[in-house]
Amino acid sequence: MKLRLTRMAESIGMSYWLVPSLCVLVAIGLSHAAQALDSRLSHEEHAWYLFRGGPEGARSVLTAVGSSMMTFAGLVFSVTILVLQQASNQFSPRVLRTFLQDRRSQLALGIFVGTFVYALLALRTVRGTSEGIALHVPSLSVWLAVVLSLLCVVTFIFYIHHVAQSIRAVVILTRIRDETLRSLERMYPEGIGGDTRDSGLEWPPGSPSLLVPYPGTSGVLVTVDEERLFSCARKAGVTLALVPMMGDFVPQGSVLFEVWGEAGKLDVGALLAALGVGPERTLQQDTAFGFRQLVDIAERALSPGINDPTTAVQAIDQLHALLRRMVLRRFPSASREDEDGTPRLVCPRPDWDSYVRLAVDEIREYGEGSLQVARRLRFLLEDLLRVAPVFRRDELERQLALLGASVERAFPDAREAAMAHRANPQGHGPH
Repeated sequence: MKLRLTRMAESIGMSYWLVPSLCVLVAIGLSHAAQALDSRLSHEEHAWYLFRGGPEGARSVLTAVGSSMMTFAGLVFSVTILVLQQASNQFSPRVLRTFLQDRRSQLALGIFVGTFVYALLALRTVRGTSEGIALHVPSLSVWLAVVLSLLCVVTFIFYIHHVAQSIRAVVILTRIRDETLRSLERMYPEGIGGDTRDSGLEWPPGSPSLLVPYPGTSGVLVTVDEERLFSCARKAGVTLALVPMMGDFVPQGSVLFEVWGEAGKLDVGALLAALGVGPERTLQQDTAFGFRQLVDIAERALSPGINDPTTAVQAIDQLHALLRRMVLRRFPSASREDEDGTPRLVCPRPDWDSYVRLAVDEIREYGEGSLQVARRLRFLLEDLLRVAPVFRRDELERQLALLGASVERAFPDAREAAMAHRANPQGHGPH
């Protein structure tokens, strides 16, 4: 249930309509409250917060406010679409989720739409003598419409500033890093402990007695309720192994679980309910997806069409920060045993070496020949080697050797190669 609620919350968070819808509801409530107050005010009262014009003037003001708000809303929608397109082309299609979760842009659109709805609701209460009924001008409602229109002008200025800032590379990279850090804290909550060795994935011996296929629509594994899987395996007295790893694509009919032991009592429906499969990867339980986004941005920056190694170096900086947080962190074991020491559940997950390879391999390959990238990767690896425990140094040393070989291939001149071999914390300029 907790995972379902979390997935629902993330789905709602990805929706661009939530905040504008709430703003519309607030506008409806504000309109009814203003009309209730208008009915209690005297028409002869001339307070500064009341509209002093007649019915035609009130209609003109409310009509102008309503029409201008639709123009503002359309402009915000157009700018947002252009920003999404530019971000997708310049950085990566996978960063669009960060823009869809931008509450400030949603709030700006919501204020404009809410003001439009408020103006329409206030307009229907304006009555004049030509209509054969008593004259009624909602003075307070009209004045509030003017105030909301001024608020919309300020919101539009803020929105333009916010959009200009949000499309900067450093802002996008920092936002991805922060989301990845939150996922890291959820998935690796055991704290710091350099004395804990990585436990390898130990598959049960022999052939499985049962293979459980995936019956649903093909997608990506996004959530796993390990507690429920462990409970099902212990209750049935079997050893259960999840075949795909978090973030892997699961085609329909592929093997989802392997079971060792008497599987007659195993509740297959409960096993399937413990997994969540979606159309794309998320950071809910997939910390590696944050690394993938940063690596994709670096690769796009290093492509011949963009040729922006400085942005790639900024992405390496964020990868460095994430690996620095993980280098001493305990990684949960892929295998879980019951109170009798019998293995009950095996859930494959990325280990330290996998994260290092994900962060370095492709950037080293695409950035071969870039002095900035070579020096910044060397600084990343050497800095991690300073703090890494002994059992996590092998992959870092292997990556350092591969980087050295890449530099020798890319820079045949000994003087250039010597510069590329020199680590630089900033990744550019003299050192």
